[in-house]
Amino acid sequence: MALIIVIIVLVVLALLLLFFTIGIYNGLVRSRNRTREAWSAIDVQLRRRASLVPNLVETVKGYAGHEREVFENVTRARSQLEQAGGAQQAAQANNMLTQALRSLFAVAEAYPQLRASENFMALQRDLTDIEEKIAFSRDFYNRNVLDYNTRLQTFPSVVIARNFGFQPREFFEAEEEARQEVRVDFSTGS
Repeated sequence: MALIIVIIVLVVLALLLLFFTIGIYNGLVRSRNRTREAWSAIDVQLRRRASLVPNLVETVKGYAGHEREVFENVTRARSQLEQAGGAQQAAQANNMLTQALRSLFAVAEAYPQLRASENFMALQRDLTDIEEKIAFSRDFYNRNVLDYNTRLQTFPSVVIARNFGFQPREFFEAEEEARQEVRVDFSTGS
């Protein structure tokens, strides 16, 4: 009789441990999937931004065709952004593109007729909208990465994460100079 009670207690404990492990595992999977979904949102916005760049370059080229180096830098940065593999590479490429776009807008400031162009103004609005969405998506992604990485490092999740091969994710971080918001404003004559 005592042996049956011991066996029942052991079976119940084993089942509780199994359900506990399954619950933690499922929580880690949900958290990992949220980071993937959040990365997807960043990727979509970066691709939207990259597809907007050729139109912007062509518009500025029509007015300032002799600024070849600026256009090449923008094209090179856009290409690197499209080829980025992970969050760190995408962040670096995004920073390069931000710097290249700043140069492009500095060139555009010298051409008042360009600043008044409806096409240029529409591209400016689209770029500003995309920049805001990238910032929001980056924040959302980084919050999810923080939650996921914290789960990977805290007990008892750390035991299950190690046994099932869960890997930490990289944050999408901007370099210090790229942290400043890209402000595009051609409404003034300066």
